[in-house]
Amino acid sequence: MNAVAPWPDIPYDAWQETCGALHLWCQIVGKYRLRHAPWVNHSWHATLYVTSRGLTTGPIPDRQVPVTVSFDFCDHHLVVEAAGGQRSAFDLEAMSVAEFRARFGAAVEALGGDCDIHGRPNELPDPIPFAEDTATRPYDAEAVQRFHRALLCVQDVFERFRTGFHGKVSPVHLFWGSFDLAVTRFSGRRAPPHPGGMPYLPDIITREAYSHEVSSAGFWPGAGAGEAMFYSYAYPTPSGMSDRPVTPKAAVWNAELGEFLLPYDAVRTADDPAGTLLAFLQSTYDAAADTAGWDRPALERALGRRGTPPAEEGR
Repeated sequence: MNAVAPWPDIPYDAWQETCGALHLWCQIVGKYRLRHAPWVNHSWHATLYVTSRGLTTGPIPDRQVPVTVSFDFCDHHLVVEAAGGQRSAFDLEAMSVAEFRARFGAAVEALGGDCDIHGRPNELPDPIPFAEDTATRPYDAEAVQRFHRALLCVQDVFERFRTGFHGKVSPVHLFWGSFDLAVTRFSGRRAPPHPGGMPYLPDIITREAYSHEVSSAGFWPGAGAGEAMFYSYAYPTPSGMSDRPVTPKAAVWNAELGEFLLPYDAVRTADDPAGTLLAFLQSTYDAAADTAGWDRPALERALGRRGTPPAEEGR
């Protein structure tokens, strides 16, 4: 689990404005994917994925022509590619959200695509429509590269944790609404209807996302928490989950949010960052699955090993 070492320092205060801009740019690109991709359970069709160079949508069926949009955080470009090798791109640099929206639309349309998207951010308080957000925002390229390296480190651990589950489990993907990298396990049982109420997110979307019982973990770069943070929660929250011991010692239960939190810095500065994060993921999942009465023997398996297929089970 040594994708990138050492784990980079990503103090939120130092790149808060750039992070805010990147969040909104990802919303614009994510909404393009949402506009064209067929619906997949829990909105998995709308997410972004970490790559060795940044973030990508994967192929999007726009007018029957696959279009892929990628954030290149190595050379700092936004790249739009269509089947057959057509390509358009522009620099990631200081600009307004409105300018990014216009440049992105032009890049898509230059390849014959349709960039008619919903024009207002989601899951943010007091959202300003993209076209009206005209204040220039900074772009700290070095901070973005450190954030990308952190994503690669976190992705590596999340992917390994994902292998220890036999039941339904999500990809490791970035939700652009809340701007978090996440992985989710499912018990297989239906959940009670979610109460909704998330800022500028239709309740029907939230209820479909939480249609079944989940244990979910993720990583925020800082917005909302004020610092980079890992989280782990269950829906519905089982009685007694908050009282269960979890590791490492820096992990705490946040009653307001209803989830366990672990500062990124507690992982980054540990002797074994990957092992520390994996212990947090496993112990918080244990707390959720045990108190909710999941059928753990039927759902779980040993963590996957590179290059080695799992042994046959039940023999």
